[in-house]
Amino acid sequence: MDKNKISIVILAAGKGSRMKSPKAKVLHTVCGKEMLYHIIKSSREISNDITVVVAHQKDAVVKQMSSYFDDINFVIQDADNFPGTGGAMKNISVKNENVLVLNGDMPLLTADALQGFLGCDNGIIMSIFDLQNPDGYGRVIIENNQVQRIVEQKDASAKELSVTTVNAGIYAFSKNILEKYIPLLSNDNAQKEYYLTDVISMARADGLNISPLLVDEERFKGVNSKKDLSDAEEIMQDRIKTSLMESGVIMQLPSTIYIEEGVTFEGECIVENGCRITGNSKIINSHIKAHSVIEDSIVKNSDIGPLAHLRPACVIEDTHIGNFVEIKKSTLKGVKAGHLSYIGDATVDEGTNIGAGVITCNYDGIKKHETIIGKNVFIGSDSQLVAPLTIEDDVMIAAGTTVTSGRVESGVLAISRTKLRTIKDFYYKFFNK
Repeated sequence: MDKNKISIVILAAGKGSRMKSPKAKVLHTVCGKEMLYHIIKSSREISNDITVVVAHQKDAVVKQMSSYFDDINFVIQDADNFPGTGGAMKNISVKNENVLVLNGDMPLLTADALQGFLGCDNGIIMSIFDLQNPDGYGRVIIENNQVQRIVEQKDASAKELSVTTVNAGIYAFSKNILEKYIPLLSNDNAQKEYYLTDVISMARADGLNISPLLVDEERFKGVNSKKDLSDAEEIMQDRIKTSLMESGVIMQLPSTIYIEEGVTFEGECIVENGCRITGNSKIINSHIKAHSVIEDSIVKNSDIGPLAHLRPACVIEDTHIGNFVEIKKSTLKGVKAGHLSYIGDATVDEGTNIGAGVITCNYDGIKKHETIIGKNVFIGSDSQLVAPLTIEDDVMIAAGTTVTSGRVESGVLAISRTKLRTIKDFYYKFFNK
């Protein structure tokens, strides 16, 4: 694909008041990544010149997108003096002769869906779809397969409101058309805004061709509310899981599973019902059992769960993690932790068995401390390992032991128990039997 064919401008300056949130609209996430991230990612597949127009919470938007991409141009809209989509296009400079204008609240767009906009030489292509309920959209008036004009809902007459052909919000212009008409835009309308759609009217009045392009609602769906956000996430979840299953991942009841955009799988993997896998997690030849949560971690040749929780920055290899085990920022290789344990800020080596109820006491109220456990260590049930602590190879920790020594040497049994004391007939005295 020739990425020099078209430049892309993404409008991401709006407040998104219908989201009812202090967060910038384009920073709301779908499957773990911001809406704007998804549209930039798709845009980079077809263009080498991408400009994002920002205004509301511009610093936060620029900072977050710059953490993902280093080749994006950012332009700040003068929203006080030039509000609206037309105002956003002022002072835009692009490299290529054709310009595709996208909205930053369309996270379901794909590169394939944008192919129809690449042939706008010396003209305009605008996206349309037909809706049973067009409320909230600008109406598109079409005659003889040419767009005559676009009317924003706020400015539409009763007759125009009855039209069900609506503006999907994406346009491709030849560069010279934008250079001619953007300076001529007026804010003489109900909202006192500069509308990019007015370019359509002016170009049509000058006899230029404006070709409508019918697009599917799913991929061109705008997100304007929390309900829209939820709907978009369901659609993207279906895409993600379908792609993974087609590549060989086994999923049981996939509709109950949540997998974020950055998660990858390799080899033969099984994900059971109710699992949540997020961040940049990587699952390799592993079995993730029902209702387990894996956050930004690597799992290789292992089984996890059911009902286990890997918090961020875990590396689990050749290991069995059972139910109700929580692990945080730890590396386990060749380990068994069957149930009811917490392992945090730890490194645990092969052959080690962690019994039920074992916890690493890694936080002293001010700082987190590390626990290092060697090979072939047997840690009995209900033991507490107080960090900082190193347990060398070939050690046994007796059940119920609290280890506070800082280091346990190889070959020893560590045990700390008080002598059992019994009081005769105490039960009967206590309950007055």
